[in-house]
Parts: sequence; structure tokens; C-alpha cells
Amino acid sequence: MNNRVSSFQYDEIFSGLPGYFDRNALALFRSQYERNDLYGQFARSLHKTPDGIAGLEQVPFLPISFFKTHSVRTGLFVPEIIFESSGTTGQTASRHDVKSVSLYRESFTRGFELFYGPVSDYCIIGLLPAYLERSGSSLVFMVDELIRQSKHPQSGFYLYAFDKLHELLIDLEKKRQKALLIGVSFALLDFAGEFPMHLRSTIMMETGGMKGRREEITRAQLHETLKQAFRLPQIHSEYGMTELLSQAYSKGNGIYQPVPWMKAMIRKEDDPMDVQESGEGLLNIIDLANRDSCAFIATDDIAKVYPDGSFEVLGRMDNSDLRGCSLLAV
Repeated sequence: MNNRVSSFQYDEIFSGLPGYFDRNALALFRSQYERNDLYGQFARSLHKTPDGIAGLEQVPFLPISFFKTHSVRTGLFVPEIIFESSGTTGQTASRHDVKSVSLYRESFTRGFELFYGPVSDYCIIGLLPAYLERSGSSLVFMVDELIRQSKHPQSGFYLYAFDKLHELLIDLEKKRQKALLIGVSFALLDFAGEFPMHLRSTIMMETGGMKGRREEITRAQLHETLKQAFRLPQIHSEYGMTELLSQAYSKGNGIYQPVPWMKAMIRKEDDPMDVQESGEGLLNIIDLANRDSCAFIATDDIAKVYPDGSFEVLGRMDNSDLRGCSLLAV
């Protein structure tokens, strides 16, 4: 790596300038290699150093399971907020120590508005019962903030008050008010079973969330059921996780477009060091907004990344809780 990219430009995280992503990602790798003890030790265990990295395919990606067993921080700081994953019975929850809440807020607000326009154009409705029943959800934080930013008097969260939600949607449809109904899959399915209706002005966005709540179905089956129940041409999706501060969005068919400061790549299951720009395998994510934790994450998702940078999630790797734990003992 040459000196021209040795300094990470914090003010360029959300820049759309040509060539900024690779330059900033390589500079952020150097910064996190030097200032994140966990990540630096992980990289050295793989014999990876900043001076030996010529492209993003060579950067080491930290197994996402490390967020369950270690505090992943770049530099010393007191977190403004700590996000935790839901975890299922018998599993350890992931933990993301967030140094700057304002950075997360800027990331998801800019990301949403890139795809959907001003938040203030919408009535934002959150159907996130499982997430509202616990603390520390990054998804609840994001939707709550979008609700505030919308400033629409009828924006808000709904738990299991499906009858009130139904009445609200009828009222919004009569007014032709643009609305976003963002919810976990099982809750949207339950609502569809009780109150099917014709939605014309409402975007329905699922965020996943089937495990352990009801019989699991494929995303294609979920979307088809919801499209039929609400007579919608497409079901939108949001891809995010506790360990990331950025999102990707799908406006249909399960094909996600990441925000410009996020990049999807593919690693081969039989050789995690074989990382490619596109193809099918296990999903690696670079998130420049993760400047204070780790920006280079090897997820447990099986995916296909297309040449244009979009990606499709095909499933989850089996025994994902076991992966990565033996790679580094700290």
C-alpha cells in the first residue's frame, strides 16, 4: 500500500467521489490494523500486513462470531450505545460497541433517503414486536429515529394491535399518503392472515426474523404470500445486522443494493482467503461506517454477488456459531 492511501478520511465516509471507496477502505484497513488490537492480531495470524495489501480481495475479513466473544473496538473509547443481537435459545448474542450514535444516525438516514427520498414524505410504521420486547436493538433504534424524522402524526410502532394497524392503513390509503410498513417477517405474515387488503400507497418492507417464531419458509414464499395478501407488485427488504452500521435495500426479488459506503464480496467456503468481487459463496461485507469497530466482516450468509455490486442472500451456513472461534485466542 502506498502513502497516498495511508490516512483514512473520516469526512469522506459518505462521499460519492469516484474511486473514494477503495482508497478509503484500504486506508481504514491500515488504521484498524494498527489501532484495533483484536483485528490486528487476527490479521497477523494470517500473515497479512498493510504493506502487503494491494487490493480489497487481499484484506482479511474478521469472522462475525468474534462480536459474540470479544469487544471489537478500534481505539479506546466509552460507547455511546451498545447494540445486541436477539440471539436464539442457547446462543450467545452479538454485541456492537458504538462510539458515535450520530454516525449511525447519519448512515441509516442517508442510506434510506438515497433509495426512497426524504423520510418526511412518509408515514413510518414499525411492526417489530419481537425487537420491541427487548433492549439494545439497532433495528428498533433506526426505525424509531425514522419515525421521529418523518414528523407524521400517525407514524409509530405497533406490537400486536393488528386491528388498529388495519384501520390506520385504510385511513392512509384513503388519503393517498405515502407510507412505509417495515416489519419482521412473522409479524407481517400474521397480519396478512388476519387483515388482507389492497395497498396502493404503502411500501411493505420485511427485515427477516422467522427463526423460532413459526415454521420457517423461504424468502420467495414469504414475498409471494405477502404480495397476494396485499395485492402488491413487490415486497421490499432491508439487509442489516447488529454488527454493521449501514444497510442494503431490495425493492423486489430479493436483490439487495448496498449503500455507496458499503460493499459486498464473496469468499469461497473451502478457502476463506479466496475473496472475489462477484460470484457465489459466503458473504463478506465492507462497511466504512464501522470505523470504530471493524469494517471488514465475514458473515455467515450464503450469497451471490453480481458484477454490478448487488447481492442476493441464499441462506445461512450451518454451525455458524462454531466458525472462527479457533482462529484466534485472545
